[in-house]
Amino acid sequence: MASNLADYKTEVHNDWCPGCGDFGIVNAIQMALAEMSIPRHKAALFSGVGCSGKTSHYVNVYGVHTLHGRVLTFAQGAKLANPEMTVVAVGGDGDGLGIGAGHFVAAGRRNVDMTYLIFNNGVYGLTKGQASPTLKLGLQTKSLPEPNVNQSVNPIALAIASGFTFVARGYAYDVRQLKDLIIAAVKHRGLSFLDVLQPCPTYNDINTRDWFAGMDNIDEITKKPHPRIYKLEDTGYDPVVHIDSPDEENEKLTQALIKSNEWDNKIPIGIFYKNEIIAPYDERIADRIPNYLENPPALQEIASDRRPLTDISKILDSLQV
Repeated sequence: MASNLADYKTEVHNDWCPGCGDFGIVNAIQMALAEMSIPRHKAALFSGVGCSGKTSHYVNVYGVHTLHGRVLTFAQGAKLANPEMTVVAVGGDGDGLGIGAGHFVAAGRRNVDMTYLIFNNGVYGLTKGQASPTLKLGLQTKSLPEPNVNQSVNPIALAIASGFTFVARGYAYDVRQLKDLIIAAVKHRGLSFLDVLQPCPTYNDINTRDWFAGMDNIDEITKKPHPRIYKLEDTGYDPVVHIDSPDEENEKLTQALIKSNEWDNKIPIGIFYKNEIIAPYDERIADRIPNYLENPPALQEIASDRRPLTDISKILDSLQV
């Protein structure tokens, strides 16, 4: 039974620009947590720097506003310290795929059981609209003096190549489907990545809400627009690796990569790839430390009656200069 949605909202004033896709993403996160009835004291939301960094202030669970490009390191540390926590990390496309790209790739190798959402609008919204790593080559948004000179990063393909075991894409203006994708990502046993397309009404005047809706591509006969967004599940697409077989895995990886390259007039959203056969990181640790899951770092007693139970003097001595 779902919890009260209002319990997952805060009274912090929201100062995002009107029409920003961030509103839909935050609503979807709150709706997902409520529908799963995750206790607020057992959930933690980590955010990076940028417009999306404010997300941790607007969701009423434990919130940690971290450093630029470093959100995954903080979030992974928290999950490994307390495996019982539901950990969700969020950040912008510049935060996660620019300065944070190295951490993005490294996280894929570990497969920590947590979820990472990237708010993808093609620009650095908080710092006045510079081209982010996901803006296509040759595009010139209104704050750029010249067209973008760099090739863009494909977040879906990068996540697949890095080793994420759940890879999906949502759209900020389809809140209900985005909520369902977040639920699927959180329930997945392993590292989940969700690329969320979102218009930036202030700085990205190309990939707008009307552009995603196909308002520039009207059918001559029906006089109706051709939406660019379509759902993978409506096409019979199967993203799941069902058996422990290299051939099966390669087939699913290949089809996901092919779909990830669709853009312009056809942009798929939904789950591209899901593999729960690969062991998550906590199970790998438990293979080496048998009592890790029963007695993780967050549950270990470090003091009693205000007296430390551990001796770190040798560590401190080694740090002296």
